[in-house]
Amino acid sequence: MNETELQQLRRDKWRLNGPPLRTLEDARSFIESVGFCVMYPMRSPVLVPTFIGAWAGSEKGLPDRQHAFSDPRAQDATDLMVRLLRERSAYEIEGFEEGNPLLVAGSIFPYIYALVGEKNPRAVPTSGPRSEYSQLACDAFALIRDAGTISKKQMQETLGGSVSIAALDRALGELAAKLRITRVNYTPREGSSWDLLYRWSPEAVRAGLNLSVAEALSALLSKYLDCVIAADQPDLLNFFGRFVSRSRLTESINALSAARELETTRVGKRSLIQLTPPKVEPVVATGSSIRSRP
Repeated sequence: MNETELQQLRRDKWRLNGPPLRTLEDARSFIESVGFCVMYPMRSPVLVPTFIGAWAGSEKGLPDRQHAFSDPRAQDATDLMVRLLRERSAYEIEGFEEGNPLLVAGSIFPYIYALVGEKNPRAVPTSGPRSEYSQLACDAFALIRDAGTISKKQMQETLGGSVSIAALDRALGELAAKLRITRVNYTPREGSSWDLLYRWSPEAVRAGLNLSVAEALSALLSKYLDCVIAADQPDLLNFFGRFVSRSRLTESINALSAARELETTRVGKRSLIQLTPPKVEPVVATGSSIRSRP
């Protein structure tokens, strides 16, 4: 495989050669196929497809997050993406780029939860010098817990006029980064609506709690390599380094390689890691017929 062939395989997988996504069924099929994507191209690129690229069926002239408001394609793509969130076919993961979270297929979300989710999801977060949460984040969590699904606009009104949208966004980001809350809807009038993740998707949270970090990372590595076709160590670290340490990632790669589930391949001058292709059973001819060798 050369570089041109690799890029072509990615473009096909990432729906950049058309046909574009237009229906909810198309969107479900795409997110299940790739497993991961971001909404818009990132300023600091990570090797991962974009949802708006699949919606457009092309990578040409795609808006980034800062310019999405002026591109009519962005609203249409967002509407379709939000429908995936509503039906739990996809979830958002913070920590990649502000305002441009990672979208994860519902089928693999429990593996992400096993890596970064709260081990006691019902525990009420507290603020303090050693806490990961600000007081506003704790107040927002309590409000969502008591009110149920609630829009950011309603949260701001309830928490008080002195709370700015920017401050509330930071607080919600703190909670979302640890998968305490999840965005479940969006409308232009009300903005984003949020709920507690363990209440919105109890089955997914329970599944994640029952997975070890090792098995979750192995499954995610395999899915990621299926998505990008092949990647080098820096690509893998750039993606998974947001979830696990370099040593944990290297350990998982080595374990999968030892089990012959991963192999290296040359692409131009680079040595890349890919999933080991399935073995093709040899066939033997018997008379005029051809049959598989037992």
